[in-house]
Amino acid sequence: MVRATVTPDSGDASQAPVSQNDQPTDRGSPPPRLRQGLSERALGRLFVSPSILLMALVALFPVIWAFVLSLQLYNRRQPQGFGGFQNYLEALTMPRFWDSIQFTFLFTVTSVTAEFVIGMGFALLMNQSFRGRGVTRAAILVPWVIPTVVAAQMWFFMFNITPGFINNLLGLENFNWLGQRGWATFAVVFADVWKTAPFVALLLLAGLQTIPGDVYESARVDGAGPFARFWHITLPLLRPAILVALLFRTVEALRVYDLPQVMTRGAFDTESLSMLVQQYVVRTPDPGFGAALSTLTFVLILGIGLIFVRLLGRDLVIGTEGSRR
Repeated sequence: MVRATVTPDSGDASQAPVSQNDQPTDRGSPPPRLRQGLSERALGRLFVSPSILLMALVALFPVIWAFVLSLQLYNRRQPQGFGGFQNYLEALTMPRFWDSIQFTFLFTVTSVTAEFVIGMGFALLMNQSFRGRGVTRAAILVPWVIPTVVAAQMWFFMFNITPGFINNLLGLENFNWLGQRGWATFAVVFADVWKTAPFVALLLLAGLQTIPGDVYESARVDGAGPFARFWHITLPLLRPAILVALLFRTVEALRVYDLPQVMTRGAFDTESLSMLVQQYVVRTPDPGFGAALSTLTFVLILGIGLIFVRLLGRDLVIGTEGSRR
């Protein structure tokens, strides 16, 4: 008996087996329309642009409005019409403006320098391992927590003749710290250093804790002493944190207002730029002239801030390239 075998028709495509390689492979790929659309970077910029635009409007609107206002002339608060750059010429030729710039720069240089030196010492101390380190850190950071106005009022009473705590401590009788040129500036700078040096120490401490301990161990094995390790290891690796601390403190010091306002009221050559702006905006209302002073102050602080930002950005780029090598 011969059994007949049925073989599938080779021409029937519906019954032909389909291999895995013949199946479509673009199941996970985007449709052609999306494939020809925006890239991921462009989409990211598109999604972020509303937030950037809103922040730019919030930040730039007061500056633009102050500049527009500075071009107007006012008699008290009554507008007198367009004056061009007359307010700026009047401000730049006013001796009081240059006196306030002199005090602001003197205050900034002396206070930031002292805060950096003292803050570096505090940071190195807080970075060590010893018994009671937590209590020491808390005690060092206490002045920074106190509000500036409260600290200024406290130091006003301590430097004042009555009750005269500083005079009693130093054995002086009725030395008037806040009533003499030079000594009034010293009192204001001293109060600011006491208040803000812990903040600089906190920023430097954050930078110190990013330095690997193996680097110090290797240097110690090679015979490097404490000063050599600080000069050749700590300072170079701490440079970004130092620039950030100097940037924050320089910008804050350039627009100081509360300390000299509370302690001296701007007397004896202790009037800052911010106090001068407040004088013509609030006390002696002249919106145009006050806006011109505030614009000049903004340009000055912006220029110094951009210098620090440029130095910081260049340092970060150099550090990144060095780490890649």
